[in-house]
Amino acid sequence: MSARRIVVAGAGMVAHRFAESLLARAGSDLHLTVLGEEGRHPYDRVGLSRYFDGGDPEAMTLKRSVLEDPRVHFAPADAVAGIDRAGQQVHTRSGARIDYDHLVLATGSSATRPPLDGADLPGAFVYRTLEDVRRLRDQIERAPDGRPPRAYVIGGGLLGLEAAGALQKLGAEATVAQSGDRLMSAQLDLPAGQALRRLIEQRDLAVRTGTHTARLTAGEDGSVAGIEFADGTAEPADLVVFTIGVRPRDELARAADLPCAARGGVEIDASCRTADPAISAIGEVASFAGRCVGLVAPGYAMAEVVADGLLEGEATFSGYDLSTQLKLSGVEVASFGDAFATTEGALDVVYADPVAGVHKKLVLSDDAGTLLGGMLVGDTSAYGSLRPLIGRSLGTDPAAYLLPEGGIAASGGELPDEAIVCSCAGVSAGRIRQAVHEDGCEDAAGVTACTRAGATCGSCVGTLARTVDAELVGMGRAVSTGLCEHFDLSRRQLYDAVLVSELTTFSAIIERFGSGRGCNTCKPVLASILATLAPAHVLDGENATLQDTNDHVMANMQKDGTYSVVPRMPGGEVTPEGLIVVGEIARDFALYTKLTGGQRIDLFGARLEELPMIWQRLVDAGFESGQAYGKSLRTVKSCVGKAWCRYGVLDSTAMAVRLELRYRGLRAPHKLKLGVSGCARECAEARSKDAGIIATAQGWNLYVGGNGGATPRHAQLFAEGLDDEALVRTIDRFFLYYIRTADVLQRTAPWLAALDGGIDGLREVVLEDSLGLCADLDAAMERHVAGYEDEWAATLADPEKLRRFHSFVNAPATGDPSLAYTLERGQPRPASSEERRSGKVLIAGTRLEVRR
Repeated sequence: MSARRIVVAGAGMVAHRFAESLLARAGSDLHLTVLGEEGRHPYDRVGLSRYFDGGDPEAMTLKRSVLEDPRVHFAPADAVAGIDRAGQQVHTRSGARIDYDHLVLATGSSATRPPLDGADLPGAFVYRTLEDVRRLRDQIERAPDGRPPRAYVIGGGLLGLEAAGALQKLGAEATVAQSGDRLMSAQLDLPAGQALRRLIEQRDLAVRTGTHTARLTAGEDGSVAGIEFADGTAEPADLVVFTIGVRPRDELARAADLPCAARGGVEIDASCRTADPAISAIGEVASFAGRCVGLVAPGYAMAEVVADGLLEGEATFSGYDLSTQLKLSGVEVASFGDAFATTEGALDVVYADPVAGVHKKLVLSDDAGTLLGGMLVGDTSAYGSLRPLIGRSLGTDPAAYLLPEGGIAASGGELPDEAIVCSCAGVSAGRIRQAVHEDGCEDAAGVTACTRAGATCGSCVGTLARTVDAELVGMGRAVSTGLCEHFDLSRRQLYDAVLVSELTTFSAIIERFGSGRGCNTCKPVLASILATLAPAHVLDGENATLQDTNDHVMANMQKDGTYSVVPRMPGGEVTPEGLIVVGEIARDFALYTKLTGGQRIDLFGARLEELPMIWQRLVDAGFESGQAYGKSLRTVKSCVGKAWCRYGVLDSTAMAVRLELRYRGLRAPHKLKLGVSGCARECAEARSKDAGIIATAQGWNLYVGGNGGATPRHAQLFAEGLDDEALVRTIDRFFLYYIRTADVLQRTAPWLAALDGGIDGLREVVLEDSLGLCADLDAAMERHVAGYEDEWAATLADPEKLRRFHSFVNAPATGDPSLAYTLERGQPRPASSEERRSGKVLIAGTRLEVRR
């Protein structure tokens, strides 16, 4: 290594990656100086939105040991102020002068504010640093009581949508205003953008496209009070966030007379050197081929190139990998390669399902043999397999990656060694195999620690794990399918072990088949297995300690610490008297009511100690638990069927009621949903359910393996023309075979996709009894039906179980005047019934304080 004194201007993610790479390979005579601006250790800017979820900034901090290396001098709040190229020296804001043999510019970029009137008002923010996010969160917590703050996000790209989702989590009413005709216009074409818009709006985020912001207006206190648009419309606003782009921080380079691109950024060559051979540039400040890109993966690649060059290597930067994924809960979007088909002669293969919210496009070469790129909206399960294949043959029909039942792994064989699996770290499939063969890595976690693959955005984790497992199997090594560190058995093996042994407690099972005391992975799994094989109340005896958080109190905890109450309404049926009771309860306890997509009335905002009082009134009125808190049957949605609808063929409502009453309380690896449609018009959306039933003139058609949610799947046709009894018997067997064989938290769609023989194999088991299991499955379902009891009714009759429904052991009622809440650490507390009735909205965190 010819250069000994290395100075890095900037202390972000890319600077940290450069330091880590260089230090790992350099000798003891290296002296590295890292000069930052923010006054803190480098942190994960990709995960910035996690701070809104109460994330600890320390948890976002990148590996401290890198900059704590004895070869490193790290000055986190002493940024470079100028460069003396002739003297090879930088001077810092504190006045220090530091000599360098090589200087690396990693100053990144800054968020852009548009040249609008009011863009600098208090209440107008950018979304770039931890400090930006902290000030934004403080602003929301200071919002007026009684209503959620009204927030506008200007810019509908990746960052804008993530910001809008984060604002919504904090309780703001968020609207995204995009000047273009679609969201994420840099990554998606118009049809894909329209599909994304539908998904965003389903999350109750408002979207305005083709909207240009004209100015921000101020209120009496001088802060943002409104927003005006170029079309003359105006809206009230409490805060505005600009996410319209970034500008390279190239001031140092320009002042030092280094050539910079017209659109910003210091110009670099393929070795990431500037016009001065003693100065390199990496990350968002670097302009390669006239372009700067605000993505972390190219910055990491540049960091590796510069580190390699300083160690006499010959690595070069080949260009930008523009693959991106949207990180917004419940909305899946990915774009990769030549997504807009700019290559001459490129072909598009498109699959679109507006009902399920899915739009997928693959771009292929003119002979349909080579993958060039693609975009995925609503279902990105195939992204990890597709992105490494850019520039290569898919090895199969492209439809296999697009249709709902396909697209998990490449069927054409293993990835070639040179295929990039992790674009963030630039790790190829060959490097992963090398880590297994030469570096002694025995699992995916070990490979991540060794190569950093999968450590940044996580999108490649599935492909990484499959590659590692395949390599271990090829070496004749056993690949663990153990449930967790306490059980070497998989969930399926553990189910069979409990079935055969007839053990009924966790302690007996772990003593016989496991080790240790258990964990948050294996305990809920055993609770679910025991609920099927040895049914008992979820709060009975030792097994009560196994349940997930929600099952512990038989209610779903909401983000403010209160709980939701969901009474069962089989098939969506409810009497007028029942509706009156629900309304009176909502009024008396000041609960928010919501009609759900599953044809239920959800009641939100109940405090822990209020749950028994609410449920007593519901049980007295004939309601029972809807079990919305459990990994179990949730709902059976139905249309009105032939009882009311002039198009109805069969009585879908009666069938839905029958199925819901049959499967209520049935615990499973994941939640279960059904839908029953009375005709082919599909008003109950049956084909997005785990089991979907559609009436025809010949009988019931049964579809299985559909899922909604984050990875929607259409169910597949399983059987046709079934009568009532055959339908029920077939669903019985399907559900119990799934419960017996599925993996942990595996929904029916991926379970069916991974099942030997797929849907044909399932038909052989369920309809032809190829495994000789059908009699056992039938008997197990009859035991479930016969043993059902309403969990809440049983709890109300048991004083010992009711003891757990106290917020505080020494203060079971919240009316104690000696208790008061005071603000602390941003932790939310639930509002009392009185506060909810008064309309106050409590956003700031609190702790309990006893006053005597």
